[in-house]
Amino acid sequence: MKALIVTASLAMLSALASTAPLQSTGAPPVMTDIRWDMLPPEGSREIDNPRLHIRSDRSSSTLALDGSRPETAAAQRALAGAAGPVAFAVTHEAGTLACDGRLSRRYEGGGGCRFAAAPGFEQALAKHGIRPSDRSDLLAMLLANATIELADGLSRAGLPPQDADELVAAAALRVTPAYVRDLRAAPMKLTSLDDVFACRALGINAAYVRELAGAGYTDLSLEDVISMKALGVTGDYARRMNAAAAEVSQ
Repeated sequence: MKALIVTASLAMLSALASTAPLQSTGAPPVMTDIRWDMLPPEGSREIDNPRLHIRSDRSSSTLALDGSRPETAAAQRALAGAAGPVAFAVTHEAGTLACDGRLSRRYEGGGGCRFAAAPGFEQALAKHGIRPSDRSDLLAMLLANATIELADGLSRAGLPPQDADELVAAAALRVTPAYVRDLRAAPMKLTSLDDVFACRALGINAAYVRELAGAGYTDLSLEDVISMKALGVTGDYARRMNAAAAEVSQ
């Protein structure tokens, strides 16, 4: 079940793909086969919180322009303008996504982009044993807001990301070092970030695991906890079921 949950949750984390390899030392690797357009806010009618849709020939991703990330403020201001030519950039420690095109009206339009990766970021990733396989890995880190600070924090929490995909997934699923530390302190064994992603996808936190332990389930595997959460089992429900079973056995 864990594998199915992780697969389903990570399917939502699509990022741009490119088959071109990273360039060696010298000019930073650049992606140019990128297009952009606009999507309405997800699950909201608030027009001032649109989504920037970034896509290549084979995949796509979205970037919410809702004020939650300071580096998107300039793009949001530019895309809120009147009809006509438009240019904007999103600068992140992973690199810079520079776009231009035309607006047909406020928050409606499209155009092209180029992504220039930051060599220093790639070097910092290498210190964590993370070596992006192609340019799209670095762009995915910009879109998901995967940072060196996150990689550092997860490493200190005891579950370092093993590759670029894990770091991107942790950022996209908002798996924080504090969340990992709390889960690892609960009466449940975690062996990898893959385990944490499964918990995050189902909304499992340390409090839930302790709640089950308080109901008498002190030796649960991760698969047990995931199954109980998926079935809607709460600590209170587990206690009542245990009490009913005890009465029947008397």
